[in-house]
Amino acid sequence: MTDPAIPDAWCEVHRDRIDANIRIALARVPKGRRFCAVLKADAYGHGIATVVPLVRAHGIDCIAITSNAEARAVRAAGYTGQLIRLRAATPIEARAALPDRVEEQVGTIEAAENLAALKNSGAPVRAHLSLNAMGMSRDGLEIGTEEGRAACRAILDRLGDSITAICTHFPDNAPDELRASAALFQKHADWVLDQGNLSREGTLVHAGSSLTLVSDQPVRTDMYRCGAVLYGILKPEWGFQTTMTLKTRVVSVTDYPAGATVGYDRTCVLDTPRRLACLSIGYANGVRRAGQNTGTVLIGGHEAPILGRISMNTTVADVTGLDGISVGDPAAIFGGSHDTRGALDTAEAQFGTIIADLYTDWGLSNHRIVR
Repeated sequence: MTDPAIPDAWCEVHRDRIDANIRIALARVPKGRRFCAVLKADAYGHGIATVVPLVRAHGIDCIAITSNAEARAVRAAGYTGQLIRLRAATPIEARAALPDRVEEQVGTIEAAENLAALKNSGAPVRAHLSLNAMGMSRDGLEIGTEEGRAACRAILDRLGDSITAICTHFPDNAPDELRASAALFQKHADWVLDQGNLSREGTLVHAGSSLTLVSDQPVRTDMYRCGAVLYGILKPEWGFQTTMTLKTRVVSVTDYPAGATVGYDRTCVLDTPRRLACLSIGYANGVRRAGQNTGTVLIGGHEAPILGRISMNTTVADVTGLDGISVGDPAAIFGGSHDTRGALDTAEAQFGTIIADLYTDWGLSNHRIVR
């Protein structure tokens, strides 16, 4: 448990940067296309209540989530626009989400029957037919096979005009892969429109993520669903800024002799006497153990190397030769540098995963302070 008055570690969420990132992203959306703000995982760990007011201020008319808790948080923040779920829902989830007017994905006959039962009970149902198009193979319907086409016809029969959208998610945004995936999706979407006697003008056909938006490929989509660009994960050269800083404090500063070992399993042996700072943050706060003996933290404006294995609640940094480092000083694990590209690349290399993964873990594991 963390005392919010004196947190051992905390995330600083920068509203001004999120706002600036939204402006840049919206300026990249081709004319006539819509923009959906993806706020899953509690807005990538930044807090839905923090991000929704910015989304509303920019007039964005669609938000995407995955869980019912996120849907409730979006509505509680005052958002009244279109709200879509970016995965299949269980029957219990779909029914419980009706008061929040969540539009559900459907990619199986079973899901269609569940939504049809809700519709027949008088509930308003707006379904997005999820197509795989030889893509992610998680919950989309693959209509490249006769079995898949038969299932699609059955879904169309059960839901009829409750299908208001057709969607997919591209697995690879490299230019050649993206063009091929987009072309196949459009072919499959056209088949669905014809089979279901659906109006093209009245059916939202959407695909693509932040990576698609920044790819500069002419992908046909009525709407881009974007999360990463809101949080400065991509294209710093376009002005996107990172939106989260992960900080902690120095809890001790101690001198150790040559030959002393640092952390579990003695993975670091001091070759000379060193002054080490212990920080009140560890893998319980989302600082991955993969970061052992790599990377740096920023203390007093100086970079200090991380030494040894990262413990559950502590991390050790080498502050030898750094003057004025004291107990209580703040230390930035991420976000203290003004070099956005360098910060992104360093963090991903240090922790062996993508920034979206880190943001989510940090934001959900630590006290958040909105700047």
